[in-house]
Amino acid sequence: MKNRSGIFYAKILLFGEYSILCDSMALTIPYTHFRGELSFIKEDKYTDYDFAVSSNRLLKEYAVYLRELKEKGDLLCDFDIDALDNDIQHSLYFESTIPQGYGVGSSGALVAALYERYVQGHVSGQKKMPKEEVIKLKEIFSQMESYFHGTSSGMDPLNCFIKHPLLIHNRKDVCMVGIPRNKHDKKGAIFLINTGTTGKTGPLVNLFLDKCKIDNFNDRVKQEMIPLNDACIKSLIKGETKRFFETLKELSKFLYDNLDPMIPETFKKIWHYGLESQSFYLKLCGSGGGGFLLGFTENFQKAKQELKQLDIDIIPVYRNLQEIE
Repeated sequence: MKNRSGIFYAKILLFGEYSILCDSMALTIPYTHFRGELSFIKEDKYTDYDFAVSSNRLLKEYAVYLRELKEKGDLLCDFDIDALDNDIQHSLYFESTIPQGYGVGSSGALVAALYERYVQGHVSGQKKMPKEEVIKLKEIFSQMESYFHGTSSGMDPLNCFIKHPLLIHNRKDVCMVGIPRNKHDKKGAIFLINTGTTGKTGPLVNLFLDKCKIDNFNDRVKQEMIPLNDACIKSLIKGETKRFFETLKELSKFLYDNLDPMIPETFKKIWHYGLESQSFYLKLCGSGGGGFLLGFTENFQKAKQELKQLDIDIIPVYRNLQEIE
């Protein structure tokens, strides 16, 4: 994927939601259907004026957070906050089509854009970045994005910045990776379902962390959730379609049984229908609670038809190249 400077895409965390907080593997991809870029409100610019004003106001509040970190000597990068403040006064905002609260990296894209424009000597997002630079960048992004969620792994802005699929082995081992379309059945696909409501990352993450303090739940996460999550990633990357969907079904069921508060109530029947019919399997897209749900199917047309009968429209994310006509 060719990088476009100044434009930052959404991201989709295919695997690793919540379990990444317990040091599992994770796999994230850029999603070019949604994107954002820094811009200025101008009289000749055709955009949503109220959105732009709201974005400008958010940037003003965010700049205060960054300045406080810098004055304490805690900021991990050489951020030119004076330049940011000056641009904010001249109506800087983040022009974005990335839905907020939908688990596809709206804050990650914003952080990546600010890093590129205002950090002195910033690294460039190259496919052959040394692993040490990737980890350092992840730590910087983790600090910068924590303002929006209370805590952040840094993976969202890292993916938005590098604009390439990333495989996270653990907190200190992140590398770029490819997903082999030609090794998987050409009928298969990855898709999104819009729940029609937004989710709140911070409270749900705190709920998960609190549940992890309970031995029984923590044991299930470590002994079931993480092994299933990691196995899904490995089989997807290797192109082992049969094994991938067998493991994915078990992971989807685990999420359904154990992360009930993160699944919007009106979509639990659809989630269960997928498990029973085996036409598709659903996962959380980000922290859940609303936003998008992530779906996988071995037969896209069949799943699309069945979901349409349930009054659900889906948004394709990833399909085998052989399907393109």
